[in-house]
Amino acid sequence: MDEMKKSILAPSSNRRVNNGYLKYASLVILTVQNAILGLSMRYARTRDVEMFSSAAAVLLAELVKFIICTVLVMHESGSIKGGAHSIYATVILNLEDTLRVCVPSFLYIVQNNLLYVSASNLDAATYQVTYQLKILTTAFFAVVVLKRTLKRWQWCALALLASGIALVQLSSDNGSGKVAATHLPQQSRILGFGAALAACFISGFAGIYFEKVLKESDISVWMRNVQLSLLSLPFGTVTYLINEGSLNHLLKGFDGFVWYLVILQAAGGLIVAVVVKYADNILKGFATSVAIVISCVASMYIFDFHLTLQFTFGTVLVISSIFLYGYVPKNKTEVRTSLSV
Repeated sequence: MDEMKKSILAPSSNRRVNNGYLKYASLVILTVQNAILGLSMRYARTRDVEMFSSAAAVLLAELVKFIICTVLVMHESGSIKGGAHSIYATVILNLEDTLRVCVPSFLYIVQNNLLYVSASNLDAATYQVTYQLKILTTAFFAVVVLKRTLKRWQWCALALLASGIALVQLSSDNGSGKVAATHLPQQSRILGFGAALAACFISGFAGIYFEKVLKESDISVWMRNVQLSLLSLPFGTVTYLINEGSLNHLLKGFDGFVWYLVILQAAGGLIVAVVVKYADNILKGFATSVAIVISCVASMYIFDFHLTLQFTFGTVLVISSIFLYGYVPKNKTEVRTSLSV
């Protein structure tokens, strides 16, 4: 009888262990990716080498993401032929549904281009902290579009977040540090903050819109990402043509580091999808907070960033707000745990 119990409980126990490994592995990867992406974007835009087009980097990141998601869809389908048929049926035959994804596809292209503008004008630490405003904009659109109700502590968290980012932006030390790339145009803190703010609003609306689309259908996340990337490619191409005029010099300034940045940016969205599936808000908040700390410390050594008391206090407020916003009362956590077992 005891052995029978063990045989019944073993699969669920192994599943919980595997999910635990996936949860923490995805969180570690997300933390590293969050920290490294901001630092890498800043470094890529301040190197004293032939400068690459940020619009080209965004376009190629979407191409890489499209290839990765297509492979994942084919893996889900069990064969290349099955995956191709599934993509054709979902993307081409179900055209009305595909057109709904045009909105976030276009917005994500604009957002990623704005993030390059922000990274070109703000140091990595300030960029990383400021971009957390997307929590506030996402909450705003969740209330407006999805009719969600925020708890009192979440409103307090959003107020803390806004206060912390205001302190960081108003810091007396502009935190730019020394920039070796003398060929770059004069950097503007106002332009960098404006680009980050616009990217946060776009991120908030696009994220909530995409969540609404996901919930209204049974299409897998990877298939949705195939739709997103496929539709983003023409938008990205048009954006590049507006900036550069022609596709003749698409890979101008591309070296190993820029290709690494393209792959890193493409992987970001896929990592988030895994984290959303396996991790909770508290752990995601912890990952984001650690990424902010890593960015601040690394910026001091890589970019000669000067850490001030005001910047430090603002960053502490932002990190505290992330934890407070993701807080779940103990009794609700226990209910969720019991339901999931």
